[in-house]
Amino acid sequence: MNTTIADPQTNKPLLTRSVWVSLMLLGLAGQLAWAVENQYFNTFMYNNITPDPRAVSWMVAITAVVSTVATITMGTLSDRTRTRWGKRRPYIFIGYIVWGIITAIFPLAAKFQPIAVGVFVAILFDSVLSFFAASASDAAFSAYVTDITTEANRGRVTGALEIMKWVAFLVIYGGAGFIIEAVGYYWFFYIIGGIATVIGLICAPLLREKVQTDKPEGKYWQKIADTFQLSSLRQNSDFFKLMIALTVFMVGINVFFSYLMIYLQHYVKLSIANSSLVVGICILVGGIGAAYPIGLLVDRWGRRPVAILSAALEAVGLVAFSLSHSTIPLIITGILWLAPFAAWTISTTVWARDLFPEEKRGQFAGYYVLFNVAFTMIPGPLLGGWLAANYGVPIVLDGKAGFVPSPLLFQVAGAVVLLAVIPLLTIRKKKVE
Repeated sequence: MNTTIADPQTNKPLLTRSVWVSLMLLGLAGQLAWAVENQYFNTFMYNNITPDPRAVSWMVAITAVVSTVATITMGTLSDRTRTRWGKRRPYIFIGYIVWGIITAIFPLAAKFQPIAVGVFVAILFDSVLSFFAASASDAAFSAYVTDITTEANRGRVTGALEIMKWVAFLVIYGGAGFIIEAVGYYWFFYIIGGIATVIGLICAPLLREKVQTDKPEGKYWQKIADTFQLSSLRQNSDFFKLMIALTVFMVGINVFFSYLMIYLQHYVKLSIANSSLVVGICILVGGIGAAYPIGLLVDRWGRRPVAILSAALEAVGLVAFSLSHSTIPLIITGILWLAPFAAWTISTTVWARDLFPEEKRGQFAGYYVLFNVAFTMIPGPLLGGWLAANYGVPIVLDGKAGFVPSPLLFQVAGAVVLLAVIPLLTIRKKKVE
């Protein structure tokens, strides 16, 4: 099976050494910024604006909608873009720059009073960031990776990018606490925002794309609408079955994920530095250590067996984590749910990319985000916030009343992720004909 893709006009391979390096650096920078947005925007909101977990829930839910709309619309637009710079690169280039700038200025939201205004500004900043970040990463970058890989090497490339994600997680979750204690929240956000901007400026222009001069078929909005017609849904039924499984799994993950660091700091009573240390060790072993071998395993064993096994192990790991309340048990059980999470992410991402119609890869990358983000980051965090507010521990932080999430979040999450196995069993074909 062919493992390389070349530009049909120049006959030069697209996946060159410089492209490999650029992919890894863009993947790292994007995941650094996403990790900060997914966790430390929430932590900053909770610690510096209001300890009411519902504010975090609403920020996550609203920005999930923005991300989804951006990915579908901009992904479809990138499919139809024809420029001398390519069809994906312009969105990656511009998106990374704006992404970094908004990350840097996000903590300014805490300067606004009263609290309701500060919450509004934080959500506004996060929404703008999410639009450009999703356009750059979830739409253009994801489709670009599919463009330059084949089924023979897609698992390997995705596994390598997954390592970058876990390296980013290690830096943010494992080191952020120490960085924040050393330089404060503001400089922490400045540093991460600067990294995203600089890497976008340098690496996005180094990516190589096929030269395309053909005129896009059909109208823009019609292409989006056509996907939701019954005939299209039937033609791509395996893709959408996979998306249902992805939605169920990620709803479970998002029940607790937005509150992970809050839980460790305020329920388990670890310092922000020790919370980062626990999560960092789990990421080092369960994420980075497992990512590339899992990618190879996905190419060898197949997508479905790895996905089914990872969902089952994820449920067990989350319940075990909820029963752990000291450092060593938290590390062991954290590895038990992080490694299956990495396996699930790689196997389903590769599987989904296999099922992307060639002429609609950017658009279908958008639908991937629709099911992976909007359909999960709205109900998941809202359910988690409701559980925290109704079954959590009351707290007064800097004179402001709120609630601390309890282990129940992880137990509910484990039950939900196990249900993801059901739709996976209904998928029969390997890819769309």
